[in-house]
Amino acid sequence: MAVRYLPYFPDTLEGQALLDNFVRTRRVLRYRDNDRVVERITRGMPYYETELREHVGDDTADPADNLVIRGECLSACAYLKNRGITVDLVYIDPPFASGADYAKKVYLRRNPRVAEAIREAENELDIEELRAFEEKMYGDIWNKESYLNWMYENLMAIKSVMSDTASIYVEVDSHIGHYVKILLDEIFGEQNFINEIIWKRTFSHSDVGQGAKHFGRLHDVIFLYSKAETYTMNVVYTPYSDDYIKNFYKYKDENGRKYRLVSLLGPGGASKGNPYYEVMGVTRYWAFSKESMQKMIEQGLIVQTKPGAVPQRKRYIDESEGVPLQDIWTDIPAVQGGANENVNYATQKPEALLERIIKASSNEGMVVADFFGGSGVTAAVAARLGRKFIHADVNLNSIQTTRDRLVAAGARFDVLEVKDGVSLYRNPVQTMAKLKSLIPGLRNEDALDKFWEGSIVDTRYGMTPVYLPNLMDGTTRLLDKPLMNRIIHEAMPDLPEDTRRVIVYYIDIDDRPALEQFIHEQNNTLIEIELRDLKQVLDDVVAEDYAEWSVTTEEDGLFSRWKVDIRQFQSERVQKKIEEINLKNQEQASASNGKKRYAHITLSDEGLETIEWLSLDCTTADKDAPWHSDCELKIDRTGRVVDNGRKTADLWDGAIRSTRQPFRLKIRNICGDETVYVLGTETMDVE
Repeated sequence: MAVRYLPYFPDTLEGQALLDNFVRTRRVLRYRDNDRVVERITRGMPYYETELREHVGDDTADPADNLVIRGECLSACAYLKNRGITVDLVYIDPPFASGADYAKKVYLRRNPRVAEAIREAENELDIEELRAFEEKMYGDIWNKESYLNWMYENLMAIKSVMSDTASIYVEVDSHIGHYVKILLDEIFGEQNFINEIIWKRTFSHSDVGQGAKHFGRLHDVIFLYSKAETYTMNVVYTPYSDDYIKNFYKYKDENGRKYRLVSLLGPGGASKGNPYYEVMGVTRYWAFSKESMQKMIEQGLIVQTKPGAVPQRKRYIDESEGVPLQDIWTDIPAVQGGANENVNYATQKPEALLERIIKASSNEGMVVADFFGGSGVTAAVAARLGRKFIHADVNLNSIQTTRDRLVAAGARFDVLEVKDGVSLYRNPVQTMAKLKSLIPGLRNEDALDKFWEGSIVDTRYGMTPVYLPNLMDGTTRLLDKPLMNRIIHEAMPDLPEDTRRVIVYYIDIDDRPALEQFIHEQNNTLIEIELRDLKQVLDDVVAEDYAEWSVTTEEDGLFSRWKVDIRQFQSERVQKKIEEINLKNQEQASASNGKKRYAHITLSDEGLETIEWLSLDCTTADKDAPWHSDCELKIDRTGRVVDNGRKTADLWDGAIRSTRQPFRLKIRNICGDETVYVLGTETMDVE
């Protein structure tokens, strides 16, 4: 339940994208649930309790200015607003309502206990699928109306935490961008629109040849708005092209320095106050004083190509900053698979793109925020450029990827989790899939509208429709009167005549007694409405992975180190995932009549190949305290170790070491689940 609601602005904005500047009939952009959006915005942003999960950096310092927040955009903005934190630059790359599901490739690691056996198996099959499978990260599945309502609320929340001189970059694609542009015009004002930037994000496509029904889709659109008339805008230069240099910088001096000739004439002549005098036999209005002109002649910077010609000035290419940035960006390609910056995250954006944006619209020490942070590129680049950063995302994989990326960069930050009931599992799309298996008897029901998740059948009530909030749309988390009104007056009238009960699950509820009274007053049907708390269903979702270890000390030159040796690691969720993949691959292979090979993914008894990351906390033994990573190891897909953010060529040997006595161990499996173990003295075998 939200602690309280915070106003977006002192004077709440209302309305939706008036189009009277486009059409004479003063039509209004309307879409379903428009009134619900206005009601929610009038009520304010829901503010939830927030938990500090980890502090990365100097323990003696004050709380970090940099934040990594696991939570939805709305929740993150409410947290910032409650603490009076404002941001100076926002870049967001939100879902595009593309209808796509995004997944990451999950790789089994090299098990140091049985490495040779795995290597032989790989050589025998010689296919990548033996070691890898896909894990869904998030869904970009929206209808247009829901998407626009969701975007409207998020943009309003973002604006409420922007400083008076802040600006925002919003990246979208061509099929939804024009709708988002209208929302941006309304929220930030048409007068604060700065640029529409075209970013060519990919190379030519091969699907637009003979017979294709569209041109190649190569670009995204980035809208740039300011919050007010005054905002930060720095000139960014791009290098000259080879053709430009060839055509214009075609001269060389005695030292081989390339230069071009530029005019010395004073534009506007006498009307601009330019001096009028004679130089090298030519009298004109000049852009420089006679004294300055004489100095340039003495320095050899003035050239007269022939007697009587107007003198010109040398401009050396090595003294030129380049071409001022324009609004079509074709020089920044998408992140390629083999790039050093690739972190195996769907929709990852290149660092060069964010470097350009951050340099253009912020200065050192300013706060840069990304509320759909994804792979963490905004935070990583902001840290490198001397800015403060705020990264927010509801996806656990985003938080882990960003955290590891920032640790490797040596950044200092706090990791927070908003306790809003949405981050119930790794990510919303996986939570939705998990829910269907956790609700006893829930099944698909063709006779029901898609509003209902399915039905439960029992002897007393017969078929009972079940409503579940869509966790991929955070605006459905709160069961309030507008939503209940829709259930009663829109969804229930279309149910089969013999329906006697419906079950409505919720994550958060707005004044349950008042809502039950509303149901009593509004429900004029014979159908009983039963309310259930969804969080109770999910209590058993988070199960800790099992691990066995030993703790010893070993000599390392003049020093001794603590060594935590992982003997065994078992993750029931990873095992079940692999079983599902094996069954799916087997069915596909059988259906192909031998045309497709079936790669069976196997795990060793030790299970160490399902470990992606380990960390030791040598500061506190309190299991529930915020994590402090005194040392950590990440095992990449090839089995090499990333030691405290530093890439090495070493293969993992099944252990993690520290110079101080470790009290807690945290292990992350390859699917992203993390479990904390207390290293009590009874588990230690100290030599």
